[in-house]
Amino acid sequence: MTLSPPRSPHPQPPTPVTPFSLAGFRALVTGGTRGIGAAVARLLAKAGADVCVGYRSRHVEAAAMRDELTALGVKGASLAADIGSAGGSDSLVDHTVRELGGIDILVHSAGIWPVAETPAHEMEDERWARTMRENVDATFFITRAASRAMMAARARATGAAGSMRASGQTPAVGMRAVGAGPTTGEYRGGRIVLVASTAGQRGEAMHADYAASKGAMISFVKSVAIELAPYDITVNAIAPGWVDTEMCAVPFAGGGRARVAAGIPVGRIATPDDIAFPIVSLCFPGARHITGEIVNVNGGAVLSG
Repeated sequence: MTLSPPRSPHPQPPTPVTPFSLAGFRALVTGGTRGIGAAVARLLAKAGADVCVGYRSRHVEAAAMRDELTALGVKGASLAADIGSAGGSDSLVDHTVRELGGIDILVHSAGIWPVAETPAHEMEDERWARTMRENVDATFFITRAASRAMMAARARATGAAGSMRASGQTPAVGMRAVGAGPTTGEYRGGRIVLVASTAGQRGEAMHADYAASKGAMISFVKSVAIELAPYDITVNAIAPGWVDTEMCAVPFAGGGRARVAAGIPVGRIATPDDIAFPIVSLCFPGARHITGEIVNVNGGAVLSG
């Protein structure tokens, strides 16, 4: 699908009641049943957004997350999907649009970090291929699906509003579209935030597959941010270092946690909430002029080698 960039000036977003509200926005969070993704889903909901979580196979956790989101007063949805395929990503975005009425925000948190320390010259083809599929292919497919939905909704909103104004009619208040608030009918733009890693910036010995996949994500962000800027869709990445999640259980075992913390300038390991806060901050309307950025959220670790 190809849509020509809009020729009209960028619309000014309406002033929200509070600059820290996402009420009326619709978000999709991949990997949303655990770790960083779950923390992001909760914080988006606390800010007022309706949230759909994508996951692979954790059905019990997905049901619990839906209940948690509903208890926070927003609409919650979920879908099991293999986003390493085009069909899986398309189905997840389609489900989000059906359940929430649209998609304004994509936070892509799903991914893998193979725990075994393996130098590249000993790495098996299967591990390399799996890491690329889960971390690179999934990034491309889910971003493509979400951006297509955002662009199409923007075209419908601006086209419908333009046609009505040309005929002397006033666009209906509350006209819903990507980025449209619940009562304003004004286009606010889309937000895409990908979870990268410090490994994508400085490499990671014995995990060259992971580092390469996150480096690819960083380059992808810088490329797609320019492509989607004319549609008022921002694209950014967060680069965490070590985070206290299930993924890091093995390296944290024994005295590993203390050794890791000692190598971080701030002297502590991040929690999922530490990563979720800057992610959600990039989703607010006030962040509309930030795009193509890699935001380091690693306690200064990327600066200390």
